[in-house]
Amino acid sequence: MDKRYQVLDLCYTFQNMQQNLHPVVLFGNRDVVLVDCGYPGSLKLLQRELSKYRIPPESITKLLLTHQDDDHIGAAAELKEAYPTIQIMASGIEQPYLCGEKKNLRLQQAEQLQKLLPPDQQEFGNQFCQRYRELKPIGIDSVIAHGEHFDWGGGCEIVATPGHTPGHVSIRASDNSFFITGDAAVLENGKLAVANPDYCLDIDTAKHSLAQILHYKSHTYICFHGGEWQIGG
Repeated sequence: MDKRYQVLDLCYTFQNMQQNLHPVVLFGNRDVVLVDCGYPGSLKLLQRELSKYRIPPESITKLLLTHQDDDHIGAAAELKEAYPTIQIMASGIEQPYLCGEKKNLRLQQAEQLQKLLPPDQQEFGNQFCQRYRELKPIGIDSVIAHGEHFDWGGGCEIVATPGHTPGHVSIRASDNSFFITGDAAVLENGKLAVANPDYCLDIDTAKHSLAQILHYKSHTYICFHGGEWQIGG
């Protein structure tokens, strides 16, 4: 396969509302790397989507998790169980929250917000918190850091993009042909924006990360929420 990457489209329906998430597969000399993996219970959906692009699920060698939100990490335990040789990667800051050494920061935030919710939103808040309490711990096989280079996607580097969570990372092609944003940027109304500003753990840092992302002027930005976007497109 001579493609540098493949954007996936995982489609979910919740209470008659559709949500599409966009993990990315990066192809390297020896590795096939999946960046993020969708909600818990997504294994079959991932398998179908990979097979659609003739990517054997068992060919995935690494799973890189950009941060600790459940729509990005939820299927990690399932993938590891189905394909035990997959190596899971994340930043050192995110690692203790992923492996269960520390309580997930999104859960901590949600529990604090739960106290402020009006009665008609309490049930939704309880369900959200329970989702996070049920997340399975994820063992991290390799810690990645800002500035680290890999041959994936024709050559890329890890970029620290904190704010949404403190250890959030993105992936930039060395030749600036693409930039995988995770939740450091979302595509809204035809432009890049901060993802869910009210839920950013540090909104000022998130805005700085977005400015840095745009400063690179990559040809294509690949957002987990929104898909692909080209400058001037």
